[in-house]
Amino acid sequence: MATAPAWTLRTIDRIDAVDPAAWDRLATPRERPANPFLTHRFLLALERSGSATRETGWQPFHLLLEDETGTLRGALPNYLKSHSQGEYIFDYAWAEAFQRAGGQYYPKALSAIPFTPATGPRLLVAASDPDADALRRGLAEGAQRITGELGLSSFHVNFVNDEDAPALQAAGFLERHDQQFHFTNAGFKDFDAFLATLSSKRRKTVRRERRDALASGLTIRWATGADLTEADFDAFYAFYQDTGSRKWGQPYLTRAFFSEVRQHLAEDTLLIFAERAGQPIAGALNFIGGDTLFGRNWGCLEDHPFLHFEVCYYQAIDFALARGLKRVEAGAQGGHKLARGYLPQRTRSFHWIAHEGFRDAVDRYLKEERRYVAEELRFGDAHSPFKATLDLNALRGGA
Repeated sequence: MATAPAWTLRTIDRIDAVDPAAWDRLATPRERPANPFLTHRFLLALERSGSATRETGWQPFHLLLEDETGTLRGALPNYLKSHSQGEYIFDYAWAEAFQRAGGQYYPKALSAIPFTPATGPRLLVAASDPDADALRRGLAEGAQRITGELGLSSFHVNFVNDEDAPALQAAGFLERHDQQFHFTNAGFKDFDAFLATLSSKRRKTVRRERRDALASGLTIRWATGADLTEADFDAFYAFYQDTGSRKWGQPYLTRAFFSEVRQHLAEDTLLIFAERAGQPIAGALNFIGGDTLFGRNWGCLEDHPFLHFEVCYYQAIDFALARGLKRVEAGAQGGHKLARGYLPQRTRSFHWIAHEGFRDAVDRYLKEERRYVAEELRFGDAHSPFKATLDLNALRGGA
């Protein structure tokens, strides 16, 4: 399928059908990528471990844009979905409404990183490519064409960065907003320097939570890089299974995925454990980007007051400050993060709905939802834990 006179769009049903170096040249132009989730090795770990496959409802269907020499010029990580689980941008109500009206919502197409609510590029092109903007438009238009040719109800692009948004807007994708809570390192030399920016009441609360979380004699251990062991991932997988079974049933990631991570992404990975006498009783999985720590999963075998806050939020801040990282993105949802110094941030996704009448209905809904999200963001800022004299927008930008 030609998207432009010199470009051809084709699809592949597994990520190892494309050369890793060619993919990473588009997805991770820097030596230390902004996040590791778009790397060939991360996507391959999901597929090879059986976590993101046709059998789990995540059939790989990646889009490649090539020039007349066969050189990869653009790419779009993509999956054909038979459900809406593991996405963090919820469209269950859309599916129910469309199916009540006699339509078939699934399968649908989704450009996202499976089970990962992290904003980043989706229309992958080399930053130095003189045709970068045109290539992004070609990928957006190619996604629309794929939707029609396969008879899909919709094509969704989740957690989109600002650079990709114009091409999707120009192609007529509908824009949706949500919010997450992120910590920004405004040049803090240590955790106490961060605490000094909080109101007196909040500062005392955080100190009490940190003290009480470990009051029963627990200790904290960080494991990353060569320090990660299979025993560490055995322990974490038990936590992950427990959390998953209590929240939504069968967890998404297989045990094999974590071995893939240890083998191929150890330098991008941080496990934070709470331990009793050297035995892990709780832990959090994080991934390390160029300037951001991404909190992903948490679990525990013992319940302790505030331990979740300590392991997932406060220790993440400690690590970010020690590494000189600019941000901590602690995952989706969670208004309780606000009181711990994580400020609300807008996230964006884009949606192509094939049926014109249904597209109009979704468009009306999204206009109202965007107003609601904007109000929620204002509310979050108004109730932040920081001193009233601080400029929150300046704080979000770092120092």
